[in-house]
Amino acid sequence: MNNKIGDQTIIFKNEPKIISHYSVVGEKEGNGNFKNYYHYILKDDLFGEKSFEHAERKMLEFAISNSIKGANLKIADIDLLIGGDLLNQIISASFTARHFDRPFLGVYGACSTMAESLAIGATFVDGKYLKNVVCATGTHFSTAERQYRFPLELGNQRPPTSQWTVTGAGSSVLSLNGCGHKIKMATLGKVTDYGIKDVNNMGAAMAPAAMSTLISHFKDTKTTPDDYDLILTGDLGKLGSEILMDLMEHNGYKFGKNYNDCGQMIYNNNQKTFQGGSGCGCSAAVLNSFVLKKMDEGVFKRVLFAATGALLSTLSSQQGDTIPGICHAVVIEKDDKKEN
Repeated sequence: MNNKIGDQTIIFKNEPKIISHYSVVGEKEGNGNFKNYYHYILKDDLFGEKSFEHAERKMLEFAISNSIKGANLKIADIDLLIGGDLLNQIISASFTARHFDRPFLGVYGACSTMAESLAIGATFVDGKYLKNVVCATGTHFSTAERQYRFPLELGNQRPPTSQWTVTGAGSSVLSLNGCGHKIKMATLGKVTDYGIKDVNNMGAAMAPAAMSTLISHFKDTKTTPDDYDLILTGDLGKLGSEILMDLMEHNGYKFGKNYNDCGQMIYNNNQKTFQGGSGCGCSAAVLNSFVLKKMDEGVFKRVLFAATGALLSTLSSQQGDTIPGICHAVVIEKDDKKEN
């Protein structure tokens, strides 16, 4: 039985389901556009911890624990935990995994990690190798900013092309059993590099990767942008989204009102975040709150979730290297049996 179509796309014939999901965000994100959709909003970005790194870890643990509870499962019922983050050696995900004492796969796709985790998890579940898989990721503004840019205490001026790293985490539980929206297919991305070197312009660096994966997806599946209620990238921000739309139109795919970007959506205009949000936690939080709840309500029935990542490091930036990008896409369809 061949589950691959075209060059980059896998079909999940047994239709793994997202049977539970959970989102947790920081105070700033909680004052943004989706404050009524998040499951939990922090009152303090330290989350009661002694450092922001410990807070990031606690957020991820909190999201995973509550997604498992939401599925009416116990930790022992989870066959595999898949996750990652932005910190060196993905310490937030790895240190979180030791709390659960379950098999763990640490993945790094930068801001594409949520989509990457879902694609890998759905493959295990669809093949019936595993019954229940948790896919989770998260970021924190104060950890990512000081790792990739400057010490927070300096208060550096942010250039207008910059995005704001989201403080947030999201977790999804995948299974063939139970009720939930179906992961129908995944298009695995290729590393794409158009020569961008500006670490404060992630949208421009990642937009070509989004274009590459989306075009491959449409060709592999013989679909068009109009076949989806929502095409959602993450996290290109406002400028990156505009670049992507131009690139897609240049290649014969015109995006309409059904296209948006997690980074562009998550904050409101009064929050002065320039290009919007970024970070693993951005697309993870938006997907596991607003998007899946809107699918519960029947607003979206077919979503193409295409998270993007900039595969740079502080070392590569300091050596003057360009910024490679990656984008992985998953198709999520509403389960008509799922009750609101």
